[in-house]
Amino acid sequence: MNAVVIAVVIMLALSVARVHVVLSLVVGAFVGGLVAGLPLADINNAAGEVVTKGVMTHFQDGLAGGAKIALSYAMLGAFAMAITHSGLPQQLAGAVVRKLDGGKQSDHISTGAGAVKWVLLFAILIMGILSQNVVPIHIAFIPMIIPPLLLVFNRLNVDRRLVACVITFGLVTTYMFLPYGFGAIFLNKILLANIESSGLSVKGINVMHAMAIPALGMVAGLTLAFFNYRKPRIYENKQVDVESNEAAARQPKVSGYRSLVAALAILVCFAIQLIYNDALLLGAMVGFAVFMALGVVRRDEANDVFGGGIKMMAMIGFIMIAAQGFAAVMKATGEIQPLVDASAAMFSGNKAMAALAMLMVGLLITMGIGSSFSTLPIITAIYVPLCLSLGFSPLATIAIIGTAGALGDAGSPASDSTLGPTMGLNADGQHDHMRDSVIPTFLHYNLPLMAAGWAAAMVL
Repeated sequence: MNAVVIAVVIMLALSVARVHVVLSLVVGAFVGGLVAGLPLADINNAAGEVVTKGVMTHFQDGLAGGAKIALSYAMLGAFAMAITHSGLPQQLAGAVVRKLDGGKQSDHISTGAGAVKWVLLFAILIMGILSQNVVPIHIAFIPMIIPPLLLVFNRLNVDRRLVACVITFGLVTTYMFLPYGFGAIFLNKILLANIESSGLSVKGINVMHAMAIPALGMVAGLTLAFFNYRKPRIYENKQVDVESNEAAARQPKVSGYRSLVAALAILVCFAIQLIYNDALLLGAMVGFAVFMALGVVRRDEANDVFGGGIKMMAMIGFIMIAAQGFAAVMKATGEIQPLVDASAAMFSGNKAMAALAMLMVGLLITMGIGSSFSTLPIITAIYVPLCLSLGFSPLATIAIIGTAGALGDAGSPASDSTLGPTMGLNADGQHDHMRDSVIPTFLHYNLPLMAAGWAAAMVL
């Protein structure tokens, strides 16, 4: 059997067995390399020169490709923690609760309940979108905003599965379509960079054009979720809901100065990304510096805030680094081209079947490891030559690989896009991770996204 296939299968099997993703990637890479006949360590000649690189060297060489991405992630984490430290998200939650009069122990919010429900859902959708691109705090906003609102949701009889779908839409769609914040990492630093390194020039291509149709598939899924979960659902008002609600109501009103500093820092971070290419790291760093320079993050607090942000993003960064090492070993085996040739022969030039198969494999891999960011380096080395051999255009190739990477992020039990909503919505123990987050997001996003990605491959 092909060494690349063996490596991917082992990596997926270990991930499904709940072995840590980083360890699964390392084991899969080493097994694949050894099966392909690569030595474990370098082989040197009599003069001490390296004759044949070993699996360990190839893996370590690949790690360097993920270091820049991981550092950008770490800086975004520090920037996100600075925004949290400013107290702005917590104060906003308190302001919403006070506005809705959620602290009173009435059973329902009677006045304009329907309007309140849709305004709240729309506000959460906007927060999810902004958390990926403009205010790149990822899932950090969820535990601050959602638990205080659970009592309000209960009184409005909002189906929490709909809230989970709304949050997940914001977390996934924006990074796979808008090249800012985390979108800059996914689209520019991982997707386009790996496609370029695999032999396909992407110069002059607008990645948003390639990903527009898949993004519309996510919009269709959100529309279906609004329809399917529109009916009232009854939840019990738990003591923890009341306490979170009251705690939010006691939050001080939004500080004008802190709000101004946070807005300035966010604006600076975003502006740097617009002005300079590949400046996500610089933007996050300068944004953090604004918080420090204007006293929102004091010098004696800076280390704790910065360290907390790095910890928040460290796991994702390590996964992406390990995925780059995995991809480097797979390229070094020399068995990607035979796999591509066999696949092309199997499809006999049938682009429709090939595109569907590539999307399904991407779904399987991302569901297994739980990270669309880590899926791209794994599949790109195989998909780019296959797409070229089948005659797909560069735009179609980007759409296939980008969609295959994003597939499974919504709906994976191990993904931040499902764990984050569950973390907030299950604060009172009434939101099951699998039944209320994983299955609803899988059905409403993966199926429309697969259809839209396939359509993009056919028309671009």
